Amino acid sequence: MPKSRHDIDEATLPFLMRPEDQKERLPSYIRDHRSRLRQRFMDGGAGAMPDYELLELVLFRAIPRRDVKPLSRALLDTFGDFNRVLSAEPSRLKAVKGLGDAVVQELKIVEAAAHRLSRSRVMQRPVISSWQAVLDYCHTTMSHRETEQFRVLYLDRKNVLVADEEQAKGTVDHVPVYPREIVKRALELNASALILVHNHPSGDPTPSQADITMTNRVADACAALDLALHDHLIVGKDTELSFRGSGYL
Repeated sequence: MPKSRHDIDEATLPFLMRPEDQKERLPSYIRDHRSRLRQRFMDGGAGAMPDYELLELVLFRAIPRRDVKPLSRALLDTFGDFNRVLSAEPSRLKAVKGLGDAVVQELKIVEAAAHRLSRSRVMQRPVISSWQAVLDYCHTTMSHRETEQFRVLYLDRKNVLVADEEQAKGTVDHVPVYPREIVKRALELNASALILVHNHPSGDPTPSQADITMTNRVADACAALDLALHDHLIVGKDTELSFRGSGYL
């Protein structure tokens, strides 16, 4: 228990105060600005707001007694856009001046909520009839990452997505992939088919020769165990490349 109000951090204090007391502590210009942004969000939704204002709305909860516009701008200057702010590593976020644990937590809660909502639209559903939802999910979870991530989507005999698992993380331009581990996991899940997915932090989804070689190795391992490799998706910033659609499989 804190001994005095001076021992209570800024993120905790609002939960110990009455709503009317919180309003009194805010300068009127900040209070009015926040009210206007919240009303605009309720009236027009996120589509009516630029990234810096949407980010401000997220920061309001973590920083209740300070103008957050400068921090919002600093985050966007550092990471580029709203999605890249949410997906940035906590250590990189904390390197931004004025940003502490409370803000990192708030950003990561929003990121987790977005991933969970997107994932709920594809899990336990036939991939063929929800292909766009699968692409949207891959973009939500991977397109703004600063390092490569490799995931495998496992499907049953009816092409229903039964598992989505991260296999590995790597550097900005490389991620280690082990075909034996991928097919072993497919057998454990009683899966009949799979889809490989990884991102290119550069934003360009064009496959490298290493990507092509790795995909061929996974395809060979799948064929040996009568598993189907439906596709390999490379996710860029704004679009994705399908190995199947591009003739690589």
